[in-house]
Amino acid sequence: MKNHLLSVCCLICLVSIPCLSQGLPPVFDQSFEAQKDSRIRQYLTPQRIVWQSHRADTIIRGAENLLRKGTGQANLVHQHFCKMVSSEGVTPGLVLDFGKEIQGGVQLVTDMPANQKPIRIRIRFGESVSEAMSDIDTLSGATNDHAMRDFSIEVPWLGVLNIGNTGFRFVRIDLIDTNRELQLKEVRGIFEYRDIPYLGSFKSNDDRLNQIWNTGAYTVHLNMQEYLWDGIKRDRLVWVGDMHPEVMTIHTVFGKNEVVMKSLDHVRDITVLPAWMNGISAYSMWWVLIHRDLYQNQGDLQYLRKQQKYLVALLDLLMSKTRDNMENLDGTRFLDWPSSENPKGIHAGLHAMLVMTLDAGAELCTILDEPAQSIKCREAAARLKLYVPDANQSKQAAALLAMAGLISPEKANTEVISVGQCERFSTFYGYYMLQTKAAAKDYQGALDCIRSYWGGMLDMGATTFWEDFDLAWTKNAAPIDELVPAGKDDIHGDFGAYCYKNLRHSLCHGWASGPTAWLSEHVLGVSIVEAGCKTIRIQPNLGDLQWVEGTYPTPMGIVKIRHEKQADGKIKSTIEAPKGVKVLR
Repeated sequence: MKNHLLSVCCLICLVSIPCLSQGLPPVFDQSFEAQKDSRIRQYLTPQRIVWQSHRADTIIRGAENLLRKGTGQANLVHQHFCKMVSSEGVTPGLVLDFGKEIQGGVQLVTDMPANQKPIRIRIRFGESVSEAMSDIDTLSGATNDHAMRDFSIEVPWLGVLNIGNTGFRFVRIDLIDTNRELQLKEVRGIFEYRDIPYLGSFKSNDDRLNQIWNTGAYTVHLNMQEYLWDGIKRDRLVWVGDMHPEVMTIHTVFGKNEVVMKSLDHVRDITVLPAWMNGISAYSMWWVLIHRDLYQNQGDLQYLRKQQKYLVALLDLLMSKTRDNMENLDGTRFLDWPSSENPKGIHAGLHAMLVMTLDAGAELCTILDEPAQSIKCREAAARLKLYVPDANQSKQAAALLAMAGLISPEKANTEVISVGQCERFSTFYGYYMLQTKAAAKDYQGALDCIRSYWGGMLDMGATTFWEDFDLAWTKNAAPIDELVPAGKDDIHGDFGAYCYKNLRHSLCHGWASGPTAWLSEHVLGVSIVEAGCKTIRIQPNLGDLQWVEGTYPTPMGIVKIRHEKQADGKIKSTIEAPKGVKVLR
């Protein structure tokens, strides 16, 4: 009887007491509003000391203690700390390497020198060693744009300070105050990210391709903050065109994630028609294309219906921007930065994009029970297809023309994209160049470019893929994880153009993740036939690979796949699909 009463009392308590984890503690009344953060925070220990200004123990002592696993708690033990001592003309400093690019800041735990006044230090975050060693000036290109990465601040005596909100791998700490002693017990990286599982996977007998797939996945993961950003150091904004390769990678690796819808809706809501998203006509078209691909992958009709009014109006606006069966788009006319000085190529690319967008719009309007608008889109696209512009040797434009069906993929690949192999590739539009190679059945050429171009960033020490890259930069360059020796080029500080000159260049840009989605689609062989992955086709293209295996997330669960090349060249496949997913081969 006693146990029964106890159980009843416990049940009453559970019902009557509010769950504190669902909101603010009860000391806050209803007038307080709070927003939950979708991310978690973890603390990382530095992996190595890259550089220190002085070797004398009287100036810097015990730096190796910063490589010990910390607790984030100051204490009175007065052991295992790094001591830095300044004097007139002597300002000690050191650079720490956290081993991987992360989004967040650092936690500084101080000890107890004799002087208890706060101590002024300088913090410099860097995606490369050279950026961490740089000054903000007109020479190096280092900036505090979007995120503060170079600043001075005071740290407390025997306390803890969390500081920073940027993308970085390296941090430099300098003692500024003269005739002071800084005692650092810990410097821990504060890593902020969405704690989500990697549902998709890719593994083959080629470790370089495996690393490229994983690096693309991680690059996008870092940019999945409260919104889907383009870069975690710079361009911490929702650029909807740049989102397309990121969203394709998210489908491939993480499956459905609210950051995609949240970001698409954000851009929609701040862009009142007839304005273009981000001021760029192509980006409004990418918004339509992303929604088409999102529906194909997730089959979420309820969410798609929320876009109906805006989508129909946007398609009307796009159809009004034609003249003589050609695109006549206004706003900023842009594909990507490397193609930005080729107006004929931009025209060809925008024309192709308009065809693709109206075709996609027709599909979506049919799904949304907008038959009249669907017919209008198809008729407008058919008129545009009567005109085929010249790509003007732009690999970006050639890829889009092929994807739009205006020229054959074989023509685009042979006459433009394959010329010079991976020369004039770009990290953003490289994805569409790879897609065109696949459509032309040039799978081996695509694999070679992935290994060479994206692999070239790995050779330079990258742990995430960059805003832009040119293989020519690597000829005499030191990697990003080293001090640049005399006679060597600085791969980060000496190159770049347009908005990413020198150290302003972002070394973690989600638009560069294309190979991750491409390898799963074309090598693992997964393509979607029926919306929501109700029917998928699996047709592997191994090229020179001997085997490949991996997983692909669907709304019904994970598809498991393995392909092995037999002695006669034929492929033996083993496929496990969840209930509700029909597999065509």
